[in-house]
Amino acid sequence: MKFPLMRNNIAREDLDALIEHLKQDDPILTNGPNVRAFEQEWNEWLGTRYSVLVNSGASANLLTLAILKLRHPEGGEVIVPPLTWVSDIASVLQNGFTPVFVDIDPATLAMDPSQVLAALTDRTRAVFITHVQGFDGLTDELLKQLELADVPLIEDVCESHGATHNSRKLGTFGWISNFSFYYAHHMTTIEGGMISTDDPQVYQAARMLRSHGMVREASDASVKSSYVERHPDLNPDFIFAHAAYNVRNTELGGILGRRQLRRLDANVRLRTRNLLRFLSRINPDKFRTDFKIEGSSNYAFNLVIREPDFDYSERLMAALRKAGIEFRRGSAGGGNQVRQPYLRSVVPADHHKLFPETDHIHFFGFYIGNFPDLSVEEVDEICDIINAVN
Repeated sequence: MKFPLMRNNIAREDLDALIEHLKQDDPILTNGPNVRAFEQEWNEWLGTRYSVLVNSGASANLLTLAILKLRHPEGGEVIVPPLTWVSDIASVLQNGFTPVFVDIDPATLAMDPSQVLAALTDRTRAVFITHVQGFDGLTDELLKQLELADVPLIEDVCESHGATHNSRKLGTFGWISNFSFYYAHHMTTIEGGMISTDDPQVYQAARMLRSHGMVREASDASVKSSYVERHPDLNPDFIFAHAAYNVRNTELGGILGRRQLRRLDANVRLRTRNLLRFLSRINPDKFRTDFKIEGSSNYAFNLVIREPDFDYSERLMAALRKAGIEFRRGSAGGGNQVRQPYLRSVVPADHHKLFPETDHIHFFGFYIGNFPDLSVEEVDEICDIINAVN
């Protein structure tokens, strides 16, 4: 593949650091001091008080909705986008909530804020926004109205590390935010994810939920003592507060995360440079270029055909394959999640038709690779190949 979705996300120096750790006589391999150090360094970079490293962005989603379930054991509705990764919707279902879908804003690929606000009811327990592929999905009005309605915002920032709203990093506006450190993302721990928050109760719950629900995982002594006092018949080392999970990461993930974080800001700048070059070179008569790029931290080039044209779409995909340009149709998560089999028993038949903007991305939207060592010359070559398709 001449132009893959990602290359060289793990540097030689990262691997050398892992080798040095493993060469110790008795190296710690499971969740340990490097994990804790990475969590603190991440807090300092992001601007949150608390973070919990887990084994994937999907696990971050799962634990976040489990924490929401602790607040609302009766269930309720969570407003979600139809254009997102499957784990966002799955985590809603797995925790007994009802997903309420609203269509996207084509300028950001995130949920249309006006539709989000129109969907609020007394059954709404949270708004779960996805900042798609580096774009800022927030507006000041959305934040203001959610605060007035006392509806918590959950931010999925898995594809948008370093993106900002009003010069403040995404992931610091919500009650809880989730990040992914999968290989192809802005930075990687190979597999990994992070839950970030300013809420100390969320932090303690996330620490316990990450590790079987064990009370001993709480870092707050008062939380531990309250359980011990209420359960004198139990071994204090084995009190399980919640029916939880084992989604811990490892010391190797912590080491990789700490090293990759040092390069993250520089890599975001390179991704942004490439995005701007791409948008300046691609044919605006054929493709959408009017994205909201202020504060963006590009994950991948979004190539969206302006007008529905299945024949042109097929010719474009054939040209990309012939030129060795790796791509994904449907953008984030393969397009319209409401079309997926796992939702057939959840939503009415033909429910996907209510989301025309998302359906347009489903059939006529693509993403292609953007990564720090993709050169300007390569961006130009990719654009020339795409623009030549008639």
